[in-house]
Amino acid sequence: MGIYFKALPSNSVPLCLTSWGKKKKSAKTSEKDCRLHKSGSSLGAISKCLKVPRSSVQTIVRKYKHHGTTPPSYLSGRRLVLSPRDEHTLVRKVQIIPRTTAKDLVKMLEETGTKVSIATVKRVLYRHNLKGRSAMKKPLLQNRH
Repeated sequence: MGIYFKALPSNSVPLCLTSWGKKKKSAKTSEKDCRLHKSGSSLGAISKCLKVPRSSVQTIVRKYKHHGTTPPSYLSGRRLVLSPRDEHTLVRKVQIIPRTTAKDLVKMLEETGTKVSIATVKRVLYRHNLKGRSAMKKPLLQNRH
């Protein structure tokens, strides 16, 4: 599953490297990444052995020296204000009752403990192709109309 075991021909020290690039690595395998560097091999030798760019090896080794481990940075980027469950609740509420306003939806979310602005609610609904959160026209008297 993205893990490759290779060894240098001279000293045959096994090294576990996960897939390179933008993919994340698990915590167990990230500690094994620098084992070959600890054994004294140069960055160029490691990159030739593993067939990856030397700059990638250098980045991992530098990160390992600075932090002691190479933990994956799963929490990069801006945090979400609404969870996917909250978004789904908003969309369902609007689909069931189209007359609800964005202000009503903000009050509904505040009751559950999530404080958001009207602009955030409108942005979420717009993303789901629901536009115009001012109340619709007066509903008909009976369903058959």
